[in-house]
Amino acid sequence: MGFIGWIVLGLLAGIIAKVLMPGRDPGGCIITMLIGVAGALLGGFLSSRLLNIDRGGFFDLRTWIIAIVGSIILLLIYRLIAGRRTRR
Repeated sequence: MGFIGWIVLGLLAGIIAKVLMPGRDPGGCIITMLIGVAGALLGGFLSSRLLNIDRGGFFDLRTWIIAIVGSIILLLIYRLIAGRRTRR
């Protein structure tokens, strides 16, 4: 799967990550989707380079799990960092 496929998958993974982690995000829907794209790209890169996991194709369950987990991790980090800024 190419770079564009990971971007499309990341947009969808960002939406799924938002559904799995409900709550108020400081950045809104657009930022959440961008975090989803970054999470999918990061998850795909780390799974292939560090863990030697084959990413599979667009419709492969492994690919979706990697993208969603990457998106959830980045969304959690974003909430921790942005939450500290808004409290000050």
